[in-house]
Amino acid sequence: MNRLWVRLSIVISGFILIVALYPLFAFFFFIASHPPPESTTNPPTGENAPPPIGDPWRRVPEDVLRAFVLAGIFGVVGGVVVSRVMTSPITKLADAAQAIGAGDLTTRVSIKQSSQEIEELATAFNRMAADLQHSAELRNSLMADVSHELRTPLTVLEGNLRAALDHVYDLDDEQIANLYEQTRHLIRLVSELRELALAEAAQLPLDIQPIDLHEIVQETVAVFEPLANEKGVALRDSMPAELPAALADPNRIRQVLHNLLANALRHTPPGGAIYLDAYAEGGRVSVAVHDNGEGISPNQLDFVFNRFYRTDPSRSRETGGSGLGLAIVKAIVEAHGGAVAAASPGLGQGATFTITLPATHQSAARE
Repeated sequence: MNRLWVRLSIVISGFILIVALYPLFAFFFFIASHPPPESTTNPPTGENAPPPIGDPWRRVPEDVLRAFVLAGIFGVVGGVVVSRVMTSPITKLADAAQAIGAGDLTTRVSIKQSSQEIEELATAFNRMAADLQHSAELRNSLMADVSHELRTPLTVLEGNLRAALDHVYDLDDEQIANLYEQTRHLIRLVSELRELALAEAAQLPLDIQPIDLHEIVQETVAVFEPLANEKGVALRDSMPAELPAALADPNRIRQVLHNLLANALRHTPPGGAIYLDAYAEGGRVSVAVHDNGEGISPNQLDFVFNRFYRTDPSRSRETGGSGLGLAIVKAIVEAHGGAVAAASPGLGQGATFTITLPATHQSAARE
């Protein structure tokens, strides 16, 4: 009795039976309100004799009784069939939910020719299942990437410390400095992973306010100018004089630009150039970082924002970074409701990374 289709069967069957009984009740009411006149003559006898006046059931035509019985049978059968058809999509959704709860995240529900509400529910369910599957894949990929990235510095630390404990050699200042760098790399990696996880989970604390991108870009360029000059790379910005203020967290945007400039400087050889520009369009403001360095092949553009991805696998962590910088850029910008894109004509032809943020209607005020 707890099954929905059973309850619907009872309700539908009862309704059909009531509809079928209505003519019968009307017939009895008519008989009760219109009794036949009493005959003064002797009534006929035998097979042709009419039914007794006081027996209403004998006065009901057999066709009415047959119709009532057939209506009752079809009412019960129809109620069961209709209820099963109505509850079938809900049963499919319940079975799919149990399958997902058991760990089968590939389960999807296919419901056709049903009501609009049920189809919308199935679509939302499938979207939820796809999001859960994607999250599980990201989690598994993150665990594999983290274990891979942590293995190398931990192995270096373990090997050197074991050799020192076994008195294979004494640790000199250079070896101690190497161990120190490995610990710094571990701390930096853990910190970046935490920020990335918070940003992707939409839990990264943000202080959203109107900010002057021109000012922030100039500050970032000033920080990187000594590094660029040391490497022999020209660094400049061509920001427009009038630019709408962006709605963003200034510290996080500084971090984004820092990562983009560090990435551009890493992949631009001596004698190259890096420049930044910006533009506003459709209620949004964009900042682009251009370089004429190594460039990116077309089949790698879709992966440059993935965790631990390096366009050149031969690069080490020291020369190629942790592989999290661009992933953090993407997560932070999307946490602001913005977007990030990478473009490159090909290898050896430079690359452009563009971030787009929501903008205010007023230009940023400068002192």
